[in-house]
Amino acid sequence: MDIHIRRADPTEYGRLGDLTAQAYLQDGLLTFGESDWYLGELRDVAKRAAAADVLVATRDGHLLGGVTYVPSGGPMADLARPGEAEIRMLAVARAARGQGAGEALVQACVDRAKAASDCTGIVLCTQSAMHAAHRIYERLGFTRAPERDWNPIPGEEFALLAYALPLRG
Repeated sequence: MDIHIRRADPTEYGRLGDLTAQAYLQDGLLTFGESDWYLGELRDVAKRAAAADVLVATRDGHLLGGVTYVPSGGPMADLARPGEAEIRMLAVARAARGQGAGEALVQACVDRAKAASDCTGIVLCTQSAMHAAHRIYERLGFTRAPERDWNPIPGEEFALLAYALPLRG
């Protein structure tokens, strides 16, 4: 069956928040585990949906994963410069991995950015351990932008790696 990408429905916010939080926890991506401050951000889909586009991947009515697409100039941007969109909080349920949901979600974000006349590129941050995600980004044409790597937790030895995809001049 096909994977469908669409905006998250408010009735799915709780499930998507749990799915996202569990994906990050299970993969060891939160520096402070269950007590990490970012866990609350991952779970708060309603907050993200109020400021950006939250997309979900489903198959036969089952939630596979989600992503937050921040349009150019959106308030949730961490890395984007003027004219750039940003991808945030990509997560796929462990049981659904390797089936194309992550790639479909990223492609949907790229398609949205391409359709926006004011968007010149799309960027994202990732952790060094997210190897499967890196392969998706590179397959879709993103390249590393090491000059844009950054540390969201001052004083901690933790850096986010930047990837960028230029869309037009």
